[in-house]
Amino acid sequence: MAVEFSIQPTPNPNAIKFDGSEKFLEGRLSARVGDDTDSPLAKALLSIDGVESIFGFENFITVNKTNDSDWNELMPEIQKALEENA
Repeated sequence: MAVEFSIQPTPNPNAIKFDGSEKFLEGRLSARVGDDTDSPLAKALLSIDGVESIFGFENFITVNKTNDSDWNELMPEIQKALEENA
């Protein structure tokens, strides 16, 4: 069964939290654009133009965007990366 995600706002307008319906990470995942990572999920998310960094733990991941990017444009790409890599 695939992990389903609910979207949660955060106090930071440049960050959105994705809560998974089940555990999809082994421990902590934290990376910024330019970091070297072995995680397919981190690579997929950080390759999206406008994504600046990610932080996750077991059943959630928070995606931070650049100031000049638009969530409406990023969301379909983020959701696709989560569906394919979580």
